[in-house]
Amino acid sequence: MNDISDIDETADAGDDIHALFAGAPYSAEFRKLRKRLVRNTREAIDRYGMIEPGSRWLVCLSGGKDSYTLLAVLTELQWRGLLPVDILACNLDQGQPNFPATVLPEFLQRMGVPHRIEYQDTYSIVKDKVPAGRTYCALCSRLRRGNLYRIAREEGCSAVVLGHHRDDILETFFLNLFHGGKLATMPPKLLNDEGDLFVYRPLAHVAEEDCERFARAMSYPIIPCDLCGSQDGLQRQQIKGMLDEWERRAPGRRQKMFSALMNTRPSHLLDPDLFDFAALTRASPSIT
Repeated sequence: MNDISDIDETADAGDDIHALFAGAPYSAEFRKLRKRLVRNTREAIDRYGMIEPGSRWLVCLSGGKDSYTLLAVLTELQWRGLLPVDILACNLDQGQPNFPATVLPEFLQRMGVPHRIEYQDTYSIVKDKVPAGRTYCALCSRLRRGNLYRIAREEGCSAVVLGHHRDDILETFFLNLFHGGKLATMPPKLLNDEGDLFVYRPLAHVAEEDCERFARAMSYPIIPCDLCGSQDGLQRQQIKGMLDEWERRAPGRRQKMFSALMNTRPSHLLDPDLFDFAALTRASPSIT
């Protein structure tokens, strides 16, 4: 298997580069960024056992910075023989007002990426069902996920692949902690309820800032989410602001907290379903 540094040197040598990276800056800073994205993504894929050789992945593309980064890195790994799966990019047009429906099809066609564009008006359903003042995210996500599962089955895919990154995972952890009363977050690998599809998050170890810098440097055509983006005061936004402030006061704190999620000690928590406290026994006192 090639080393990441070998990939980096080859890609910078000339024309031997995938179209999704065409026009990449030649700066040392960008090369370091790209190398880090590839390394972190491969690390997550390997750590959580995402590869089933010969399988097909439905890679979900929203048009945001995270999904562009996901598609670029996965396509590069596949192109270099480091990801032995087929990739089908998919955008679900949910009928949001002013959604630029031609941007993603034109981009994917130009880049030579196999893709499927699906139209389902979930926007009207969400607007109709969610009471005034409530957030759209839960219902919107549920409807989107159901459609993506259907598309994955129709296309013979074994996994739905999402662009959630390290910061999304941390924010979800604190949302569950503060508002859900549980220690839980987005897992990097999940089996759906029906048991026939995996949900993967290969960017689980990637910082949001790196996705933003990468997509900006590549000048990808970003499409904002006008549905949830139109709501102020979302709990996730408040959590994000809190984490931003912590990071400003203590740089590197996000990564420390993320590392803690990979280093749990059930015996030092309070859940008897994870650790059998009742079975703990003292050693018999020694007799001298």
